[in-house]
Amino acid sequence: MPIYEYEHLNKSCSIGEIFEIKQSIKDEPLVNCPNCKEIVRKRISRISIAKSKSNAELRDLGFTKLVKRDDGVYENVTKRGSESRYMEAGKPETIPDFSKTISD
Repeated sequence: MPIYEYEHLNKSCSIGEIFEIKQSIKDEPLVNCPNCKEIVRKRISRISIAKSKSNAELRDLGFTKLVKRDDGVYENVTKRGSESRYMEAGKPETIPDFSKTISD
């Protein structure tokens, strides 16, 4: 469940001027403090975003990441062994070998 921030509009209570509460995304925003029943409003706050994986971590997990470098040219930033560093349109020998990473 998401955590939302609320702030007291008049006087704060023992939980503080600003407090956090877990609510379903479907719940209506609070109007009154659950502790002292004073008027509160929902605050806009930062969200938590998961850290993205590095190219090495993606490679170790079995993914192939291609980054466009030019028209028809992609760099394989997760290159393994003898794979080509660059994949070029019209050159099938430069396509990464997915059979090494894909399994049932």
